[in-house]
Amino acid sequence: MEADKLKTVLRRNRVVSDPTRRENDAEHIYHFALMVLVLGEYANSAIDVLRVLKMVLIHDIVEIDAGDVFIYDAAANVGKRGREEQAANRLFGLLPDDQQREMRALWEEFEAEETPEARFAAALDRLQPLLCNYHAGGGAWKEYGVHAPQVFERNHKIARGSEPLWAYAKAMLDDAVARGYLAKE
Repeated sequence: MEADKLKTVLRRNRVVSDPTRRENDAEHIYHFALMVLVLGEYANSAIDVLRVLKMVLIHDIVEIDAGDVFIYDAAANVGKRGREEQAANRLFGLLPDDQQREMRALWEEFEAEETPEARFAAALDRLQPLLCNYHAGGGAWKEYGVHAPQVFERNHKIARGSEPLWAYAKAMLDDAVARGYLAKE
């Protein structure tokens, strides 16, 4: 029941099918998990899809306590890791010891982005909001005055998990600039 609270954690992205409202973490996780199943073949290295799915399902669980932080808000990102560590301690601490160790290890692996699975998961975690903003005609990019250099700087790490998906994202971002969805500077 604790995970149900993810439905109340709002992200900055607008829901493409209903741009009058913001996406919540539960919706993000669902969309993200489907992306793993559909796009897994584009990982730079062979991946264990089940392991990636497990990471996806728990990667934002800490936001129940720590909240979602907009990637382009530098001030809000100060101290984020500490807040998330505290949340991880409490939330994973609710589980039996064996599950606590497994879930915490998956969360840490995702955060470190050192394994092929974590790099691919991180790539899709970055790609999903790009897709939402692009298909919402700029969405949060326009709403919060985000500029193309910020988006490229924060998202070029997609290539670490998937070169083909980064090539797709770059083309989409260039098109977003051309269409006026994303400010050039």
